[in-house]
Amino acid sequence: MKTRKKILVACGTAIATSTVVARKIEEELEKRGIAVETTQCKASEVPSKAEGHDLIVATTFVSGAGDIPVIQTVSFLTGVGIEADIDRIISYIEGA
Repeated sequence: MKTRKKILVACGTAIATSTVVARKIEEELEKRGIAVETTQCKASEVPSKAEGHDLIVATTFVSGAGDIPVIQTVSFLTGVGIEADIDRIISYIEGA
């Protein structure tokens, strides 16, 4: 059985933006038959929450992610470039 990949979604305040982005990632990956688990946090919380995640998707600059890859994007908010970012996410989680 495949282990579900874990994605940490970070934004400035972890209130609305990360929720929108996390749901959109889940929806887009589900369309492709890929189940993931998303967790949301503030960008400032990344150093304390990154461990155990396969990828971080952020709408703002984040630091302290260690060896975990980070995709910084606003495509899930603007609608521009979503397909390219989904491809990048799949590439990272399939390689994890």
